[in-house]
Amino acid sequence: MKRIAGLFCLLVLISSVALAQAEKFTLQQVLSSPFPSEMTAAPKGNRIAWAFRAQGKRNIWVAEGPKFAARQLTPYKNDDGQEITSLGFTASGGTIVYVRGGNRNSAGDVPNPTNDPTGVNQAIWSIAWAGGAPKKIDLGSSPAVSPARPDAAALVAYVKPDNKETPQNKIWLAPVSGLGKPMMIDERGQNSSPTWSPDGKLLAFVSNRGTHSLIVIYDTAKKSIRFVAPSVDRDGNPRWSPDGKSMLFIRTPARPSGGPQPGFWTGPDAPNPWAIWTADLTTGTAKEIWHSADNVESNIPRMAGPALLNWGADGRVVFASEMDGWLHLYSMPSTGGSPVLLTPGDCEFEQATFTPDLRSIVFSSNCGDIDRRHISRVSVSGGAPESLTPGEGIEWAPALTGDGKFIAYFASDARVPAMPFVRGATANGKGEMLAKSALPKDFPSDKLVVPQQVIIKSADGVECHDQLFLPADLKPGEKRPAVIFMHGGPMRQMMLGWHNRGYYHQAYGVNQYFASRGYIVLSVNYRSGIMYGRAFREAKNRGARGASEYQDIVAAGKYLAARADVDPKRIGLWGGSYGGYLTALGLARDSDLFAAGVDLHGVHDWSQRNIAGVPLPNEAARVAREASPVASIDKWKSPVLLIQGDDDRNVAFSQMVDLVARLRRQNVYFEQIVYPDEVHDFLLYNNWLRIYAAAYDFFERKMSGK
Repeated sequence: MKRIAGLFCLLVLISSVALAQAEKFTLQQVLSSPFPSEMTAAPKGNRIAWAFRAQGKRNIWVAEGPKFAARQLTPYKNDDGQEITSLGFTASGGTIVYVRGGNRNSAGDVPNPTNDPTGVNQAIWSIAWAGGAPKKIDLGSSPAVSPARPDAAALVAYVKPDNKETPQNKIWLAPVSGLGKPMMIDERGQNSSPTWSPDGKLLAFVSNRGTHSLIVIYDTAKKSIRFVAPSVDRDGNPRWSPDGKSMLFIRTPARPSGGPQPGFWTGPDAPNPWAIWTADLTTGTAKEIWHSADNVESNIPRMAGPALLNWGADGRVVFASEMDGWLHLYSMPSTGGSPVLLTPGDCEFEQATFTPDLRSIVFSSNCGDIDRRHISRVSVSGGAPESLTPGEGIEWAPALTGDGKFIAYFASDARVPAMPFVRGATANGKGEMLAKSALPKDFPSDKLVVPQQVIIKSADGVECHDQLFLPADLKPGEKRPAVIFMHGGPMRQMMLGWHNRGYYHQAYGVNQYFASRGYIVLSVNYRSGIMYGRAFREAKNRGARGASEYQDIVAAGKYLAARADVDPKRIGLWGGSYGGYLTALGLARDSDLFAAGVDLHGVHDWSQRNIAGVPLPNEAARVAREASPVASIDKWKSPVLLIQGDDDRNVAFSQMVDLVARLRRQNVYFEQIVYPDEVHDFLLYNNWLRIYAAAYDFFERKMSGK
């Protein structure tokens, strides 16, 4: 009898644990964590700064070693959609410069999602490390703070349209203090990419002249300009040598002006060679030190970002290439020679920075763990990379403090959302989370499930790395509804934990919410995504060329339909942007497989997307239309929820307008949510909450089976 009673108590205990694990949480709770971005470090000492977006309120936070006690620096209190980006320190670390406000659209409008009748703008601001009121410097973007100058004499170079009738982007200069009058460098081209010399006396930037582009150097003392090895070609990415006597830059061959350029319709499937040049700034001579092979793998890697080209120590040049089919870092002498592979393996780096002495690179990659990110270090001269953050976490955005003693970065895992961390630059061990108080006390980490890696093979043999979320209370013999999530981009990758981009950080939380409410969730890394090699990303016949990636969505649907715990009549689709496109394509082509969908700002007719005002050629337009949801509208039967902002700068709002008209003619059930003055990546937290709540409600009403 005692044994039976003990067994009963054990069963009660097990049942209680299962119920606790299956305990539900609200959408507000799982989306309540602040999302960190813009990690940066001061040139000297050990001060760091980052931006936090906490339930829509965007602010700069700072911390200083060795204790790294975090504090909020800026005073912004509202969910107003005004982004904070481009953080940079003055040389002393005593002031932070940043941009507040989003980019202009083609009409010159800055995002104003709150419909503020007084208007909004995008401006350069500064704020003292000690705190106080932020100072507005000028309208503009892309700030670069001058090095080697005290705060009182520090300048910021930035991009801002001139005052002519046909505005062009020009480089402007202004005191960081905000006390002087801004000055425009009146150079003829469209200007971008301001970059200071190490002594803060010279400024390099790019002048796009339409047919060609030039590297310009502006002398702040002489107020004069000169050009670096001008030619008919296109030069960009100027990089000063550590001693300021030489410059690296990228040169691509001249091509015809007017109309679309190579890559618009042929895409990266056509070779587009490029070369690395060095210029001696004393003599004015320049020479090529490396050029790519004449094949598509050697094209400029479009995912490399700032890591495309940089100087390392001892005259080493560090650059990015996909010459072996994966995005890797290489180095070579600035005098020329054979490149040395720094990040070997069937994997890719995503972000990279240098130690202060320029002798090592600290980078994030999926090397050794293809569905996550970890931070490693490697010498600029080569050798085996050293893993700094192994395990089942996800780590990214490393920044070395100016004294070289610490690495600041962001990290998450399956249950803990993205937060800032810091660790010793050389010591082993786990990093320390910063700003713990910013993480809400009721954040439901202990109630989240750990997604499983699932590799699914499509009909043509392509394998996709997907993530499966199973409800904690799933019982044997049950059949649950399921949803497939598709990321946007398409050059993105979903991971086995909280994502390193804000848009998908939220999407991961929503997938957890669906799982907590009883849905089986499958997040699909379909072909044309990143981190699985160039051939996977640039898949043949993808997107407007034939929608080959749709095979991966069908394979995911069939995988779910064959599972014993899924009701095959209740499989839904949801996603945003490119994920919205695939949602609409699935409903249009396979309503028998996909019961309902939520389409956020998706593309519905590729043939209507022109490049620089130039329409697609006839044959390309035909193929693009056949790859679009509108081509299969007569087969569309499943209900859909359509959501978009009418100031979308990525997908024309007309795409939703056109689809609605077609669905009406076909008598297909749809619901719509339109946000006036919202952009593609919705800026207001409260709008996101309403969107996700509406998505869950829609699936509940249309395929819950109740």
